[in-house]
Amino acid sequence: MTGPGPRNLITDVAGLRVGHGQDVRLGSGATVLVGDAPFGAGVHIMGGAPGTRETELLAPDRLVQEVDAIVLSGGSAFGLDAASGVMAGLRAQGRGFAVAGQHVPIVPAAILFDLANGGVKDWAESPYPALGRAALDAAAPDFALGSHGAGLGATTANVAGGIGSASWVLASGATVGALVAANPVGSVTVGDGPHFWAAPFEWQGEFGGLGPAPQTAFALPPMTKLAREATTLAIIATDAPLTQAQLTRLAIAAHDGMARAVVPSHTQFDGDIVFAVSTGAGPSATALDMVELGHAAATCLARAIARAVYLADPPAHLTQKSWRATHPALD
Repeated sequence: MTGPGPRNLITDVAGLRVGHGQDVRLGSGATVLVGDAPFGAGVHIMGGAPGTRETELLAPDRLVQEVDAIVLSGGSAFGLDAASGVMAGLRAQGRGFAVAGQHVPIVPAAILFDLANGGVKDWAESPYPALGRAALDAAAPDFALGSHGAGLGATTANVAGGIGSASWVLASGATVGALVAANPVGSVTVGDGPHFWAAPFEWQGEFGGLGPAPQTAFALPPMTKLAREATTLAIIATDAPLTQAQLTRLAIAAHDGMARAVVPSHTQFDGDIVFAVSTGAGPSATALDMVELGHAAATCLARAIARAVYLADPPAHLTQKSWRATHPALD
């Protein structure tokens, strides 16, 4: 029988670590995925309003085939600076692409919009390089979910968003994991009720065990978030040794999980993005194995999004209540 790894986190893929850096007053933060060694990476973007750094480098025909870390950050375009803090920390460790006697860490990044969440955004100098460096310094196999790092000030259509993660071990022995910062225009829950769109994919009550909603709401949720105040950022990881082309296909497949967990998803106002990474330390994958890996990636991502919202506990001064505060009888 297969099931989640021992942590039910993306770090069940051996050799990966995750860290958060955050500022409660700011209502924002950054999250980094880093490996014990560089890892292969691909990417696919389906949102209409992405904010990214170094994603063009991840195309299969580019020179650099591996990266040192991936950063997810709040702060809209300001948050792209978080990658600079991570780069500085990695360079100090002697990490990076070797060229002309220098080491240049390769750190793709993506950002979500949390500038209108009630946090104090009166900085004179961008706080995000320091938040990125703090996230790198905190990176570990175990990390917090909910209102932390890039998900600290995240929101959804009706309740707080957050950081989520989930994993699955396949019969082949390969492990797949997902990490997400959920901040969508859409809703992760059905209508005004507590049930999660991702309920059919839940594993052993990991986000409340409520099951599917008694009646599915086909109408769109109220568009309470203003245009461009959104985005769901995700990373899929596996130990199966995949090429950049295969990782790109894995990222595309994983977007199905976002669509299963967020309604609507991939809107013109979201910058929805999925990175896919491989440590290459697991069992090899055939073409048929890629189908199973893609399904596992989508399922893990749907579960991770629901866990992000279920576990959110945002600071009181931010604009949205948590799922738990909205449905206290079910907590």
